[in-house]
Amino acid sequence: MWLNFNHMNEKNFWLRFAGTIFGIVGIIHLLRIVTGIQVLIGNWSLPIWFNWMGLLGASFLCIWLWRLSVKIEK
Repeated sequence: MWLNFNHMNEKNFWLRFAGTIFGIVGIIHLLRIVTGIQVLIGNWSLPIWFNWMGLLGASFLCIWLWRLSVKIEK
């Protein structure tokens, strides 16, 4: 692997990497909820409830993947 961490195996690295990506996606959903920025897809406006679902899903996956990487590390 191109990154060599002695204390972390490859599986842990990718679990944490994916967890971080989901965390960033969750933050983006939260920013849209807070700012109320309108998102248009063609003539259709994306409702805010969609971002609430995205925030919950991304946050769940972020926490789950980080916890899983800690369990594997032990």
